[in-house]
Formats: sequence, structure tokens, C-alpha cells
Amino acid sequence: MAQEAAIAHLTVLGTRAVERLTTVAGDARRGPAVRAAALRALTAIGDLRGLDVALQSINDKDATVAIAAVELARLFLSSKRGVAAVDRLAAAALDRQRGLPLRVAAIRALTDLEASSVGPLFDTLRNDPAAEIAALANVSRDREPHPDPDGVLDAALEGTLPEDPSLLRPALARAAPDLPLAQLHRLIERLRAQEEDAEPPARRAEWMVARAAAHVALANRGSRLAVYDLRETLEQATGTLPVEFLAALTAIGDASCLGAIAAAYAKSAGATRGRDDWWRRHLAAAFRAIAARHRMTRRHAVIKNIQRRWGALVEPLIG
Repeated sequence: MAQEAAIAHLTVLGTRAVERLTTVAGDARRGPAVRAAALRALTAIGDLRGLDVALQSINDKDATVAIAAVELARLFLSSKRGVAAVDRLAAAALDRQRGLPLRVAAIRALTDLEASSVGPLFDTLRNDPAAEIAALANVSRDREPHPDPDGVLDAALEGTLPEDPSLLRPALARAAPDLPLAQLHRLIERLRAQEEDAEPPARRAEWMVARAAAHVALANRGSRLAVYDLRETLEQATGTLPVEFLAALTAIGDASCLGAIAAAYAKSAGATRGRDDWWRRHLAAAFRAIAARHRMTRRHAVIKNIQRRWGALVEPLIG
């Protein structure tokens, strides 16, 4: 869908796209995948204007949308509207009619706060009939709160990465416009090294999401310093990647990236449903945007090489 592909581009536009993204995220007529993608884009941007749609969407019947809304609301727990975010997340955590994944996400978000603020909530949840909720509340009650994200970013830029990579995303969204490009580039390299050493695979995925957010920050500045990393990541991928990678590619990718996009598209041939279908559409949107930006047609050598190598598998990309 063109709507889904557009989310990747809007992520790169940053604060300029907030109003459009909130409209998409709050429109019940759009599919859950589109609304969840819009909420994730708003999380990457980190603008307080996204909080209202987050609070609304936490009540969505679709778990993917609701969990994406929890992560967005989590950014603003310590903001001037933090009380509203805390109240909605606490309500979700306590609601036994909601699915476990959503309740777990809400509890984990609330662990960012001081224990004195959420201790009574966790005391209540310790007696929850769902064993997973009770166990998580028991652990979370005595857990140290997360440090300030801005301080985490400063430390990361100096070479000390946080234990929780999710802390970097909101800090990048706020601070990236003023950071030296070379610092952002070095951060991407550090995140990639950390990602490669991380275990288990789920942990590597968390670091990859942080690296993707740093790529968006660079792309939003029009910088091509890390295009090579975008290309190599796509070449090495065995499955789908965070949408932020394709958002950055769409914005600043060049002809050298088209082969990697075509390879990923060909590799995913036959996947026509769910997340994989959504991935293929983003790949196609990125390919066409780059080709159009560089005025590349079927007669261009790069396009001819792609056609020779992958044939009919990539014909939908070229059109």
C-alpha cells in the first residue's frame, strides 16, 4: 500500500510530519499495520504532540497498535503531561480484559518511573491472577528506574552505551538536529559493534532498532556519511529490518543501494501476507524513490545489471 510506504518517508521528515502522522495513527479506517507504523514513526520523532493519539490508541482493540501506542506514551512519562501518560498506562496494566502482551508492555514502560511513584500499582499487580503479570510486577517493584535519556545519549556519544538501547531513541529524536554529524556517524558504528556482540537474537534486535533510529537522525540532516552501513545491513539481512532503515534509504540512498534493495526484494519473493508483504512494499517504495531521484531508467547500467541478475523477481520494482 502507498499509505504504508509513505510512513517510512514521513519518519525522516521529523517534526514537520507530526500532524500528518497523528492523523494517520488515529484514523480507525486505516489498517492496523499502517496505524502501528505511524505510531512507531511518532516514537522515533519524539514530539509531545504525539501523546494525544498515543493515549487514544492504547485502547485500540488491535494489540499491535496498542503496544506501539504504549511505547509512544512511554516517552512522555516525565514530561509536563506525564500524569496523563501514567494514568493511561496504569489503567492498561490493571485491565484484566486486555491481552497479556499489552499489559506487560505497560508495566515495563512504568518501570521508568521512581519506585515511590509506582510502588502501590506494582503491589496491586503482585496479586494479579495472571502469573506472568504477578511475576513481572514483583521484579519491577524493586527495580531501579531508568536514567535520564539525554544523559544516556551524552554518555553514548562519549563511548559508553546504555544497558537499555531503547533509551537512545527519544534522546536522538530530541537532540539529533544539533549534534555534529561525525558524532552521529560514530554512534552508528558503536551501535553496530554492540549489536554484533549481543546475545540472544532478541537482544541484537533491540540494538538494531537503536541503530536504525540513529540512521534516521543522519538522514534527516541530509547526511550520506553512513549510507554504506545501510547498504551492508540490507545485504546481510536474512529477514525484515526496522522500517527506519528503509526510511533513511528512501531519503538519502544512492545508486549503490539499488542492488541491495533488489536482492532483499528477490529474497522475499513469495511472501505475500502480513509483515513480509509490508516489508516488500517498503522495499519497492525505497527502490523507486532512489531511482527517480537519480533519474535512472531501464537503460541505466545499474538497472540492466539488476534485471540480468534477478529477472522477473524484481520486475515490480522497475515498473
